[in-house]
Amino acid sequence: MQARNQRKDPTMSTVGLIGAGLIGKTVARLAVEAGHDVVLSNSRGPETLADLVAELGPNARASTPAEAARAGDVVVVTVPLKAYRDVPVAELAGKVVIDTNNYYPERDGVIPELEDGSATTSGLLQAHLPGSAVVKAFNSIYYRHLGSLARPAGSTDRSTLPIAGDDAAAKATVAELLDDLGYDTVDAGALADSWRFENGAPAYCVIYFAPGTETDELGLPGAQPTGADVVTAALAKAEKA
Repeated sequence: MQARNQRKDPTMSTVGLIGAGLIGKTVARLAVEAGHDVVLSNSRGPETLADLVAELGPNARASTPAEAARAGDVVVVTVPLKAYRDVPVAELAGKVVIDTNNYYPERDGVIPELEDGSATTSGLLQAHLPGSAVVKAFNSIYYRHLGSLARPAGSTDRSTLPIAGDDAAAKATVAELLDDLGYDTVDAGALADSWRFENGAPAYCVIYFAPGTETDELGLPGAQPTGADVVTAALAKAEKA
């Protein structure tokens, strides 16, 4: 596992988002702040995103999922797992796709291949998108912490996020984007290894919690900067049930 510590010039200018929930909105804000254009979409129609687009400013617009897929140089899929089969396929062919998903049976229904460990959530999306290069990212941090922990390259208190994927070039592209958004990365391996930072694993969310800080309305504490050494150690502690 290698940590990315050097900032590079971003290779993409437009970030497409399929899904505009808590993580999607946060990624969109970070992307706009970093100078990217964003194209947002959800299942309810572009008009429902008017307030968010107005808040984000002239570098943001809303469209359909298919158009967000076409427009994005990198596309973030951030929909409930139960809806992954609704993600457009043809429009994402040849694209780098970031998957933010986690499996929650009470929301998504029981998925046997996830229950028995024969698949991962991002592996399911990759199978649905055979012409795309899927990379797992953003799923292992609380959305408020994702927004508050972003730091410029070289900051001593910069945090690190794990990523996983089967395509080395795609992972490099995602690492560049995360660098631009304010984060270093640790390569956690292939999509088959992405369970190491999914729901319930040691690298899932808790390593970014600051003990003893004031909690929010969900009872979650504030954020603490978390470096590559902590993330790498947490990934190594993960055990399959």
